[in-house]
Amino acid sequence: MAESYDAILFVSFGGPEKKEDVIPFLENVLRGKNVPRERMLEVAEHYYHFGGASPINEQNRQIISALEKELAEHGPHLKVYWGNRNWSPYFTDALQEMKEAGVKRAIAFFTSVFSCYSGCRQYRENISAAQAEVGEGAPEVNKVRMPYNHPLFIEAQTELTRAAIEAIPSDARSKLKILFTAHSIPISMAENSRYERQLREAARLVSESLGNTPWELVYQSRSGPPQQPWLEPDIRDRLDELHQAGEISAAVIVPLGFVSDHLEVLYDLDVEAADRCSELGIPFSRARAVGTHPKFIQMIRELIVERMELADVRPALGTYGPSHDVCPVDCCLYPRPQGRPGGPPAPGTPAPGGRPA
Repeated sequence: MAESYDAILFVSFGGPEKKEDVIPFLENVLRGKNVPRERMLEVAEHYYHFGGASPINEQNRQIISALEKELAEHGPHLKVYWGNRNWSPYFTDALQEMKEAGVKRAIAFFTSVFSCYSGCRQYRENISAAQAEVGEGAPEVNKVRMPYNHPLFIEAQTELTRAAIEAIPSDARSKLKILFTAHSIPISMAENSRYERQLREAARLVSESLGNTPWELVYQSRSGPPQQPWLEPDIRDRLDELHQAGEISAAVIVPLGFVSDHLEVLYDLDVEAADRCSELGIPFSRARAVGTHPKFIQMIRELIVERMELADVRPALGTYGPSHDVCPVDCCLYPRPQGRPGGPPAPGTPAPGGRPA
């Protein structure tokens, strides 16, 4: 039996849009965390490197615009609202606007394709807190499933990866390796989610679609203290190891864990990883994130329809089948280390002794 919904809520992280926004944005991200101000100022320099703005908000506008066109052509004809965790438009603003428009129930799409605390559960907590702030009449919000193995996501990612491979000179492809990257997270967070398993499965599916091109899963944007174990290897460290072992002739870097080419992708990959490849003499190509790829946009619409219709057929490739719509109570928990205040590290969060994102 189909369920009735009034709107779509597009859920994202948010980012500064001008130089004057950078410090207030980072203060937002770091509120409740014991991070020295000098460390925050160091991270701010990454934003200033790109003129003081993160491209994430503008890229989200482009995704929303593409989704609106897809919905207008194919349905369902629902208005798209947009809420962020750390910058305007905030969740509270979006839910208040929805309440005033008479929206009772909404379907949420999170700009995270893989399951972990920061990419799913924390967003649900953020939305719940915003509903409490808006008060009586705040709309109910239900999310779509995590689509890491959805055929259209894999097809979009495969096409973008193939284009990046074709950008490598043919005479440099003898030991070409795809390095799929994702945001590193604490081991204690990873152990309570399917994040790493889902990333490996998606990477395998893309590689198989390309004829089993050699690949590895690496991580970027670590922001935790040295004493706290995080997922490894770091992309730059792994490039060094592969070069020293003579196991790589060219690197194709695919930001698998990211929906858009926002600041972490631009800085950690297009600046830091690209510089490391240049130092090592390794030809480098970076695939675009899925962003506004037509198949990715089509997938968002199909997930919305699937959730509305409570569909029995839920497309999924590979070993594990479709992910759940309604999260179990113990899904994506984050047991915080003793003595660490506030919430977990998140994209864009620096910490003493760690690399800024």
